[in-house]
Amino acid sequence: MELRQLQYTLQIAAERNFSRAAEKLHIAQPSLSQQLSKLEKELGVLLFQRNTSSVELTYAGEKFVEQAQVIIDAVELLRQEMSDISQLRTGRVMVGSMPITGAHLLPHVLPVFKHKYSEVEITLLEDSSMNLEKLTASGQTDLSLLSLPLAIPTLAYEVLGEERIDLAVPPGHPLAGRESQDIRTSLAELRDEPFIVLKEGQGFRKMTVELCRAAGFEPRIVFESNNMETVQSLVAAGMGVTLVPHFIARAPRSEFVPVYLSLAEPVPSRTLVIAYRRGRYLSRAAEAFIETFKATVAGLTDN
Repeated sequence: MELRQLQYTLQIAAERNFSRAAEKLHIAQPSLSQQLSKLEKELGVLLFQRNTSSVELTYAGEKFVEQAQVIIDAVELLRQEMSDISQLRTGRVMVGSMPITGAHLLPHVLPVFKHKYSEVEITLLEDSSMNLEKLTASGQTDLSLLSLPLAIPTLAYEVLGEERIDLAVPPGHPLAGRESQDIRTSLAELRDEPFIVLKEGQGFRKMTVELCRAAGFEPRIVFESNNMETVQSLVAAGMGVTLVPHFIARAPRSEFVPVYLSLAEPVPSRTLVIAYRRGRYLSRAAEAFIETFKATVAGLTDN
């Protein structure tokens, strides 16, 4: 039994497809199939049930994958620990990020980190919060920028800070004048407003809907987008209102700028976190990245 065979099996289990697994592993599909057959012959059990439309784990395969993950984690732990001892904070950190939030926070964090730890390579992976949780739980990212609550219990996290939620309305909206009057708007006042929100699968869309429900109404969604910049531009164009994380609302924009209003007490907020798989060894580089992120977010919050 070879280490690469364990890695191959884990990738097939994750993809449930030989072609995609081979592509991710950068090997030819026949080679992947050959290695799996060799492993199954050695073990005397079938790990996957194959048919024309799917690849499913057998009972033996489920047990094998569980232990293979433990072995791969132990090897990675040993490799990381030896790297830390020999190189001290050099290496590579795979960071997962929600595209919208990352676009406004990472430009503050990464230059500071690279200045302090120039030898550390940061690789960025952007995806929806739902997919990032899965990628982090499977070890495909070292750390991921997410917000609470987390759906996967095997994830641990470090709190970065609280980010308040603001209301965005068109410049000509009846509520827009409250910006200069320092009058706060309650969510309940938005009951009859058309909402523009992010599409399903993005954590902030779920938060927006839950906040409206907590205020006693179901938001009337008239348009959805994958991009928060598009959402804000459509609000500015008069198509509806939306909720916006404060770090995004404060970012400078050149045109189609909505009016941002503070919401009434209790002001809704979200908790930003850096998440990682529970029990996973964090390299010194990863720990340094977390500390840099915390300090940077704290500085933005104080401004």
